[in-house]
Amino acid sequence: MGEFLVVTGMSGAGRSTVGAALEDLGWFVIDNLPPSLITRFADLIGRPGVEGDHFALVIGRAGGEPYEDVPPILDTLRRSRHRVRVLYLDAPDEVLVRRFEGTRRRHPLDTARGVEESIADERHRLEVLRADADIVIETGELNVNQLRSRIRELFGDEPGVETMQTSIVSFGYKHGIPLDVDLMFDCRFLPNPYWVESLRPLSGQDDAVREYVLGQPETQVFLDKVVDLLLSLEPAFVREGKSYLTIAFGCTGGRHRSVALADVLRTRLGEGGMTATVFHRDIDRP
Repeated sequence: MGEFLVVTGMSGAGRSTVGAALEDLGWFVIDNLPPSLITRFADLIGRPGVEGDHFALVIGRAGGEPYEDVPPILDTLRRSRHRVRVLYLDAPDEVLVRRFEGTRRRHPLDTARGVEESIADERHRLEVLRADADIVIETGELNVNQLRSRIRELFGDEPGVETMQTSIVSFGYKHGIPLDVDLMFDCRFLPNPYWVESLRPLSGQDDAVREYVLGQPETQVFLDKVVDLLLSLEPAFVREGKSYLTIAFGCTGGRHRSVALADVLRTRLGEGGMTATVFHRDIDRP
């Protein structure tokens, strides 16, 4: 049976970028497929001689078809023993407005009402798909390369593996809280390497900073409790059919403490049999 990844979300949030990234990873990508044709397409690829077994369907600008029709269509595919996942891309309204104004493109739903009203209309229409999403990526703080990197981390392995994919994100509170995470841990209670002059220009990936952060007595207690919590929760998440788990560590700037802890957590979880990827959102930001 085939594997389907439905890519949807707000216009301007990165659907085209994600489609291109998935193509680079070997997915067969169909852009702007009308929802009513999804089951017909699934029937077509089931015929002998059709190559490929993992397909990304980018859904947007539904051409007048109600988005409410999409979840039942996807349920039909699942009952046919296809693996179906939904990836939803989102960004704050002000970011979407800025992107449309910067590119001078019209919003797909723009009918002389203005970009802001078109965005609000689209967000309302897409609520049913966001509720059905397996994973949500908030792209407001991501550039194109960072978004491509997130897609490689999530979908770069061989498709079809029926395990929960875990992602660890480090971030800086001063750059905004990531909205697409399941569990968030604040590590600003730890001493900040930023105030050590020799460590300030370094990052949490440098040995000196890692040793400073991990050398604090409270760090090990904190890590032990987080690891115990995650390893105990994983079987329950899997039983409930959760496909993705995103964990975030936040410090002030997202360059020192959160980076060091995210890298160490990946190692510690691996030792417990829980594989994870790491994404440092703000490591290169001032």
